Amino acid sequence: MTTPSISNALSLAASRRTFLQGAGAAVGGFILGSFVPFGKHALAAGKPVAGVFDPNVFLKIGADNLVTVITKHFEMGQGVTTGLATLVAEELDADWSQMRYEFAPANPKLYNNLFFGPNQATGASTSIANSWEQMRKVGAAARLMFVAAAAARWNVPAEDIVVAKGIVRHRGSARQATLGELAVEAMAVDVPQKVNLKPASEWRLIGTRLPRLDSAAKTAGTAVYASDVRRPDMLTAVVRRPDQFGATVASFDASEATKIPGVVDVVQIHSGVAVLARDTWSALRGRDALKVTWDTRAAETRSTAEILTEYRALTKTQGLTALSRGDAAAGLASAARTLEAEFTFPFLAHAPMEPLNGIMEFRGDSAEIWSGCQLQSIDQRMAARVLGLKPEQVKINTFLAGGSFGRRGSAVGDWTIELATLAKAINGRAPVQIVWTREDDIKGGFYRPMLLHKATAGLDARGRISGWQHKVVSKRIFVGTPFERVFLKDGVDRSTIDGLNDIAYDLANYSVEVHNAPSPVPLLWWRSVGHSHTAHVIETVIDELAHLARRDPVAFRLDLLAQHPRDAAVLRLAAEKAGWGETLPPGRGRGVAVHQSFKTRVAMVADVSVEGSAVRVDRIVAAVDCGVAVNPDIVVAQVEGAVGFALSSVLRNQITLTDGVVDQGNFDDYEPTRMSEMPKVEVHIVKSDAAPTGIGEPGLPPLAPAIGNAIFAATGTRLRSLPLAAEA
Repeated sequence: MTTPSISNALSLAASRRTFLQGAGAAVGGFILGSFVPFGKHALAAGKPVAGVFDPNVFLKIGADNLVTVITKHFEMGQGVTTGLATLVAEELDADWSQMRYEFAPANPKLYNNLFFGPNQATGASTSIANSWEQMRKVGAAARLMFVAAAAARWNVPAEDIVVAKGIVRHRGSARQATLGELAVEAMAVDVPQKVNLKPASEWRLIGTRLPRLDSAAKTAGTAVYASDVRRPDMLTAVVRRPDQFGATVASFDASEATKIPGVVDVVQIHSGVAVLARDTWSALRGRDALKVTWDTRAAETRSTAEILTEYRALTKTQGLTALSRGDAAAGLASAARTLEAEFTFPFLAHAPMEPLNGIMEFRGDSAEIWSGCQLQSIDQRMAARVLGLKPEQVKINTFLAGGSFGRRGSAVGDWTIELATLAKAINGRAPVQIVWTREDDIKGGFYRPMLLHKATAGLDARGRISGWQHKVVSKRIFVGTPFERVFLKDGVDRSTIDGLNDIAYDLANYSVEVHNAPSPVPLLWWRSVGHSHTAHVIETVIDELAHLARRDPVAFRLDLLAQHPRDAAVLRLAAEKAGWGETLPPGRGRGVAVHQSFKTRVAMVADVSVEGSAVRVDRIVAAVDCGVAVNPDIVVAQVEGAVGFALSSVLRNQITLTDGVVDQGNFDDYEPTRMSEMPKVEVHIVKSDAAPTGIGEPGLPPLAPAIGNAIFAATGTRLRSLPLAAEA
């Protein structure tokens, strides 16, 4: 396809000011389609499928002796590029100074997440867990290929060849070569069909605190993020979206917008009205000048208090049974003492430091995307369907991202669809960059659900839990996404009950009931997904029951975890390291919580100081069992980061609605944790020989209940709902 002259296109656009309407209006019709990302290899199965371990797919080794790992997972700050490189370097016996990384192209046949079936994606804290054997096999296979190449070059037996710190040596002579010197010959060797992996006793890199591969570039400011990318003659687009979720464009007047110098086009798309300009500032000014009339007949018009009132009314109706064990009603009826507790949770924005952005070039028979891409397979398919292409005709260049916390892992590829719709609307005459401002994302993005929990639990005469009935009200996350067929069962969304459905405590009589609450407000998983609220409820109720039974909260939990030694071990370790049982001065309190998510156990003890209504979190002591800690420094960093990320949502942050309009807009009224309020964080890792599990998210769930329980210990006042400041 021949692309028209960009200058001619811009001149034509400037003179005619063409307003393209209706493009992409039918996008919603293919969201579900036929693409089922998890298929029979659902994450719930808990075991990765077999994966490709061909070094030619995952490695580039140059004459400069650098070993570049082609990373199938997205780096958004969690350290996965370092983790995957560690697994390869360990088995290859490369020197750490040689290791580099680059992101893999979008190709699920080669670079799929082995937990997610035919899907290239990063999420659910699975990156190291699904790659644990695969990437070590890549390194081991490459090592055998280098040994074979050296043996052939020197005409010696392969068993006489050793590899150490990136040097291939012959035992019987002084002959040696670097990996770079042997790379061409080694990569031509047939890939071994079977490899043996090192026993843990021979590891020299796994389990050590290696420096991250991306730290130097990020520190020096040379790291390239998606928002740094520029393409020749690129147009920048911003979208005017409705203030009320579910509203649609009734009409618009772009006459004032077109007067702004630099504005090229105004385009109506499915999500609103877009202004395309030669630079971001002109696009923003043009958007400000738009006059849009909205059709609000299907919009969310309720305020937060009204939604909560409706949630409470739903709990008085019959819900869906998500879990039933024993006879919870009978257990409560026979209880000597009963506790009833209500918990509310607000909508939460992800608010990554780098807002959403991306670039697309549409060439008629192909397209290319530059983006911080977390779910490559979904974005690739969504873009292809908008453009009328096959997925393999859409090339994705993945870049570093300044955070995500779930937002870049859009189940419906929302901003990628916007980008593709705009590129198609202008017939691909110029590269298009879409930019979301901070306000766009906080006021009109996707959110952690607003929820209400009601728990009723009873103790028998001996202080043991006799019954527990649990009700949850929430909108479902997975409805209307490609994941619906896998993660909805009998109307129950798994994200609503994560943590409730696999509770570790020994509860003989236990039931969970779900009430689904419809709303046009768009939802998305937020760091730790359902565990971000269920852990707070469980660990607060358990703490309240311990005090009701006049038992020490740690001892009470340990009795309930008798059949779960790994959970009990992290609880004991955190309590021991925190000095549990010490007497604290007035105004200070210590609280505990333990929770398993993404197969990782984390216990936390929080120390707080309370003066009037002011709460300061002084210290967090955490114990973590995530299986083998591939890089202990990254494990510690992820727990520290989870504390820093979540502390603001524990103490103050919430997304509230007034007549359906989001009240918050930027970091002034949705304030992240400040350095001055960051507590001291101590992280203790349980030594384990089990396969690695997740660490990107599990550090978050125990934080809120540990802090809430500490506030109770300091004041005698129980704060249940989040943020805690809203109840104080």
